Amino acid sequence: MAVYRRIRELREDHDLTQTQVADMLGMKQPQYFRYEQGYRDIPTDMLIKLADYYNTSIDYMLGRTNNPSPIK
Repeated sequence: MAVYRRIRELREDHDLTQTQVADMLGMKQPQYFRYEQGYRDIPTDMLIKLADYYNTSIDYMLGRTNNPSPIK
């Protein structure tokens, strides 16, 4: 699964809007929209922030595993 699909699913599962997630990341909603649509690659630092925010692993976000639990 592509990372842009996974970040959209995570956002929707947490009942958040794109604007809410964009604000948490310190960016404007249109920029976040481009990440979710796969128009732009997500920088590593943003991917880390999202993984921490959703309490999941980067491997899950990248589609390397289907287990959303972070590795401790």
